[in-house]
Amino acid sequence: MAESKAAKAKSPAVELEVGGRTVRISNPARVYFPARGETKLDLVNYYLSVGDGIVRALYERPCMMHRFPEGVAGEKVHQKRLPHGAPPWMKTVRVHFPRYNRTADELCVTELAHVVWAVQMSTVEFHPWNSRCADTEKPDEWRIDLDPMPECPFDRVRRVAHVAHEVLDDLGVTGYPKTSGGSGIHIYVRIKPEHGFSDVRRAALAFAREVERRAPDDVTTTWWRKDRDPKKLFVDYNQNARDHTIASAYSVRGNLEGTVSTPISWDEIDDVDPKAFTIATVPARFAALGDLHATIDDTAYSIDTLLEWAERDEREGAEEPPPPDE
Repeated sequence: MAESKAAKAKSPAVELEVGGRTVRISNPARVYFPARGETKLDLVNYYLSVGDGIVRALYERPCMMHRFPEGVAGEKVHQKRLPHGAPPWMKTVRVHFPRYNRTADELCVTELAHVVWAVQMSTVEFHPWNSRCADTEKPDEWRIDLDPMPECPFDRVRRVAHVAHEVLDDLGVTGYPKTSGGSGIHIYVRIKPEHGFSDVRRAALAFAREVERRAPDDVTTTWWRKDRDPKKLFVDYNQNARDHTIASAYSVRGNLEGTVSTPISWDEIDDVDPKAFTIATVPARFAALGDLHATIDDTAYSIDTLLEWAERDEREGAEEPPPPDE
């Protein structure tokens, strides 16, 4: 009970200058991460320390906010719409949800103050779309989500990451890996915004099947979770479906330790410990190494070869997964 009261105790607000904007942080001493006692203000300072990286990861993308008003031990709120009371300098982009025939004005980060204001509104995790506000229906980011099943050891994740790297090399494509902040690894690739979500998902499935062919003992692309081998790794191509989002590079995760989805180099794959990347450790890493995804926007790749692979697989009778919402 004492911890609960402490978590809810009020503390004087502070004002921060962020890129020429004044952002008021209310209740800065509220404990957000019980494992080490980091506060709301500590979370703000973390995002300030990786400012270039988090803005690059979110830049001009519709962004879902995962908010924790009482800290990560409390209730989690999935928020598509920008909260009420936003200052006039906050940016949004309107997106349409055909299934419900609704729209939402989602956060669209273009500067660091946007991130800090979202944290003031208790946002811990940032989950951007893989398209940008200029054309939200044409993704410019292909996401390879190496998602281990419950009994899959991390050594298997490492092995599959290397196989994915080999396939990318064969395609002549540069992928940018990061830890998920949980038990997996994500690899991001910039692509030309020439196709809709369904084609990007088909391309991602074709890639996943190629990884599975090269590492059949480690990988599954089976759609239904109940049918997957619990010891294998699922290459989750469905993260490229419309309105499916995953935590961005440099996003903190809503767990007690405050782990961070952290860009890594390919050379780090064999030794990386995802649990070592937290809001307590990543600032020093960022200060020393900079943003390992700094060049991600330099080249955008075509997915035409992957779509050719998809057509080949379909001709050969590969089982097609159901629509992404099923």
